[in-house]
Amino acid sequence: MNKEFFDALDEIAEEKGIPSEVVENAIESALLTAYKKSYGSDQNVRVEMDRENSNVGVYLRRDVVEEVENEDTEISIEEAREIDPDYEIGDYIDFEIEPAEFGRIAAQSARQVTQQRFKEAERNIIYEDFYDKIGEVLTGKVQRIQRETIYVNIGRAEGILMEKEQVPGERFSVNDRIKVYITNVKKTTKGPQVFLSRSHPNLVGKLFEMEVPEIEEGLVEIKNIAREPGSRTKIAVYTEDENIDPVGACVGSRGGRVQAVVDELFNEKIDIITWSDDPAELIRNVLSPASVEEVIIDEEENMATVVVPDHQLSLAIGKSGQNVRLAAKLCGWKIDIKSHTQFEEEYEFIEVTEEEMPDDEAAETVTDVNEDEEIVEIPEEASDDE
Repeated sequence: MNKEFFDALDEIAEEKGIPSEVVENAIESALLTAYKKSYGSDQNVRVEMDRENSNVGVYLRRDVVEEVENEDTEISIEEAREIDPDYEIGDYIDFEIEPAEFGRIAAQSARQVTQQRFKEAERNIIYEDFYDKIGEVLTGKVQRIQRETIYVNIGRAEGILMEKEQVPGERFSVNDRIKVYITNVKKTTKGPQVFLSRSHPNLVGKLFEMEVPEIEEGLVEIKNIAREPGSRTKIAVYTEDENIDPVGACVGSRGGRVQAVVDELFNEKIDIITWSDDPAELIRNVLSPASVEEVIIDEEENMATVVVPDHQLSLAIGKSGQNVRLAAKLCGWKIDIKSHTQFEEEYEFIEVTEEEMPDDEAAETVTDVNEDEEIVEIPEEASDDE
């Protein structure tokens, strides 16, 4: 075999997208399989692929013994010394075998082994490629729809968008191009399965990352996302750069950036909120668009009581409780919303002011002192009665 053989291997590797070493290993396995088919065993056979000298060799190793019991693995000392007088018992001799000597069945087996190894290598490469992409967003084309499951062409693999990962109300047709979030990759006998989602909260985050350079560059950080797919999403953003408005960066000029995300999500409503490490301020922010009068924090119960103007109560709660539900998910606090009137009715506020009292009214008790006994405090009324 010559350099052209190794060039052909490199072309195969490039065409199938697998390393040259994998192709060479497949050839080695194929040659060993062919030898075993022809001679019944490959225990004492090795394949040597020498790129530097453009040579591929199959070698049969025989041990030098005094008396031969197995001709496939042993050679007598007499025969060995005919080859080289220096051989001693315990040495071994490698005999090169020409692959051309293999039979037709052996050649077919070698071809099958090679093809199988190539398939396995391709599947492993694809699996590792997509496994590294878990948590990323890809653009794919709807390939087929079967029993509410959408199969998406995402390049070297077919992605699976199951019904539970779809967004209520979204409808796709074959050949539609859609953006999908990769949630998991599994190995199967038919190749890797790539599981996709359109309902995952992180899909929104990744779409913003694609539209907002400040997020991609790490200048603006997405702190948390709460989503009810197809209806509404709240996303909290933060920056340490005083010169950057994190909400404004996500909204974009004339709302262009956020609108691009809304369009991809088929007009899902998106609230962008400034994150704060102060729980009270954060809760005020997450209840947007409602205004908040007061936030009372109970750290032991992880509960916040929020007071809003009477006319803002329904806005703060949201339709079917959606606004407060998403707000609680986003900030991680239980939120109890009360209108101003409700709060005043349920809680009585008494302001206590301590004033300096006159000396003659300062003492509310009379002290009876006995030098030999302990001091005993006697209520003034009891003293008068006596």
